Amino acid sequence: MTTNQNVVNLGDRVEASVTTAPLKNVMLCTRLLEQAMNRPAHLPGMVTFFGPSGWGKSFAAAYAANKYRAYYVECKSTWTKKALLLSILKEMGIQPDKTNYDMVEQISQQLALSGLPLIIDEMDHIVEKKAVEVVRDIYEGSNAAILLIGEEKLPTKLLKWERFHNRMLAWQGAQPADLEDTRQLSQLYCPDITIADDLLERIQRESMGVARRICVNLNQVQQAAYSAGTDQIDVKLWGNRPLYTGDAPRRKVK
Repeated sequence: MTTNQNVVNLGDRVEASVTTAPLKNVMLCTRLLEQAMNRPAHLPGMVTFFGPSGWGKSFAAAYAANKYRAYYVECKSTWTKKALLLSILKEMGIQPDKTNYDMVEQISQQLALSGLPLIIDEMDHIVEKKAVEVVRDIYEGSNAAILLIGEEKLPTKLLKWERFHNRMLAWQGAQPADLEDTRQLSQLYCPDITIADDLLERIQRESMGVARRICVNLNQVQQAAYSAGTDQIDVKLWGNRPLYTGDAPRRKVK
């Protein structure tokens, strides 16, 4: 175990300001983390939020991290066990020790003494590198609330590690954006224009509920409103212009 001098004092940590909207997945993700944080002591403390790409999982995780001052890391495809540990310690503001064992001890101690949760985004990369056991080691050493975020098949992938899988308190699937989510996103990213419900419904439908595509379409609609010199736009004004669906345009054959 490392000495207490490596533990960061978070008493004066300033909570960052995150502009967000009360989206469905934001609430689901936040409640999931709260469930892990407020669990009885005899229950496991890891939870997983999973779903398709573009559904706003990372957006929701950023909000949850800000609300509860969680340590947050977003994994990369090139990361090894050591890279994960180094990234967490960097987020904690702790100078890393030399070995993986010592770094796990540093992280575990900081989580235990601070009482703050840990959020690991893009967990699929850690699964693919067969490095999930290092996360279990951190959990076992700290008993902290840990939120894992990944793609739709993450729960199935984790079945290969029974000891890890058995320490999961809850699983929560992300949901596609509905009309109310689309309206909230329009108010967040297009505050100076009013987009009528008929156009918001079309955006939601053609975006297939994918939050990232909805944001792309909202930007296109906003630019169209600017070009028309208006602060209000509906389906009639939008006309027959196409919306972004994620599909690449087909090549025209002469």
